[in-house]
Amino acid sequence: MTASTAAPVRDEAAEAPADRRVALDAVLVGLVVVVGVVLRFVTTADLWFDEALSVNIAKLPISELGEALRHDGAPPLYYALLHFWIELFGSSDIAVRAFSGLISVASLPLAYWAGKRVGGRAVAWWTVMILAASPYAIRYATESRMYALVMFLVLWGYLALRRALDRPTLGRLTVVALVTALLVYTQYWCFYVLAVVGVALLVAWWKGSAETRRAAPRIIAAIAVGGLTLIPWLSTLTYQLAHTGTPWGDPVVPWFAFAEGTVSFAGGDESAEAFVLLLPLLVLPLLALFAAPLDERRIELDLRTRPAVRWELGAAVAILLFGSTVSWIAGSTFDGRYASVMYPLLVLAIAYGVTAFADRRVRTMVLVITILLSFASAARNVTEDRTQAAQVADIIKARAQPDDLVVYCPDQIGPDVSRLLEGEPLRQATFPDAGQPERVDWVDYQDRIARQDPVAFAQEMLDRAGDSTVWYVSSGGYNNVQGVCELMATAFANSREPSTPVLPDDDFFELMGLTVFRAS
Repeated sequence: MTASTAAPVRDEAAEAPADRRVALDAVLVGLVVVVGVVLRFVTTADLWFDEALSVNIAKLPISELGEALRHDGAPPLYYALLHFWIELFGSSDIAVRAFSGLISVASLPLAYWAGKRVGGRAVAWWTVMILAASPYAIRYATESRMYALVMFLVLWGYLALRRALDRPTLGRLTVVALVTALLVYTQYWCFYVLAVVGVALLVAWWKGSAETRRAAPRIIAAIAVGGLTLIPWLSTLTYQLAHTGTPWGDPVVPWFAFAEGTVSFAGGDESAEAFVLLLPLLVLPLLALFAAPLDERRIELDLRTRPAVRWELGAAVAILLFGSTVSWIAGSTFDGRYASVMYPLLVLAIAYGVTAFADRRVRTMVLVITILLSFASAARNVTEDRTQAAQVADIIKARAQPDDLVVYCPDQIGPDVSRLLEGEPLRQATFPDAGQPERVDWVDYQDRIARQDPVAFAQEMLDRAGDSTVWYVSSGGYNNVQGVCELMATAFANSREPSTPVLPDDDFFELMGLTVFRAS
């Protein structure tokens, strides 16, 4: 056999460690994904207000969704999808949350492709693991709200945009238009995403490469077409803007929104794990933007920034800054869940930040620490009760008599308690309108509360109860209702002797108490 035809000699000693590393990597990825998927479907908490309200709206006939949302302040897509899901699988806690869980799981393959776009296969798998372990993603995977759907659509939109920039064919532009339409019909904060993306495309049109300058105007047109699908909903949107808003919260300055959003990504402000997790969640995106490895011990910082995730991280920050600033100016509040519109882009930057370390052992250590802290923070979601509703409902079901009257103050604690009282032969009423507890009417909410006299309302409830017991479910401290529920309790107590089997407990995200007023 000549030298030219001899088979290459295999270096089995070198291949064995490499094979072991690949196997260990596969085991690590698989383990993280499996645990992350399981945590997306496991929680013992009862549905809290937002979830119960969403389910109650989604259970309405499709023909009534528009009017119900007109009084709620949200767009219709999630509720319509949840409506059909409920028709197939029912409205139990497990069923309605499984819808969000499946959407969140479906986001993981999108995260892989988005990460691969940014930095190849390694970054792709890091992105999957970070998103799979994320306490923020896990929280909203176990809530019957639209935020898991928002994150799914943002990832899909990111991939559609990148593909259209590569080659703006009609098919790819159609996908951009479709995702745009789905976003604006899912959550109104998605408008800020489209605004930031639109500005970025205008800049790319002006300063980008020849290929980008050709693609950018076509993509802008596709986004505009997707946005035009909102025209049938515009009358409802304008009514919501004029009459609903966020009366449950006060306006917050943009830098507070940044702080609240970041803490929520780590799992909230109630555990030590979340605050420790903040370190890699803040440092890794900065490394992604400014740092590159020189060798296994040194990192080079470039204040001009690195191009890999420059646009992604810039867009994430701009979306949160723009949205929180507009909300503050408009007198609307901010909640960490609104940051779901930019969170997938931040995850891409976090994953890419790992590339700042050349040493494989350091990369593995950074990933393992971040993932372990993430799971530790997310684990609280399994057993932590979100609402005190079960304590209240259990007492009422055990002791109430048919035709007793349950009164809620404010109405915002009605949906989750009444859900647990479903089928009980009780009358129910909410402050301020004496309506049914399944939904909350946010239209001119502050004005309606200001017009209502809590003492007169309490007397109306006593008259309605007659000789029956009044079960008074209340929670102080709600925005625009401070002191009102306490006045009602005093008015009840002036006529009937109170007993209090349930006291508000700060261990619950949504706390409430129960006071019983029996007829003498």
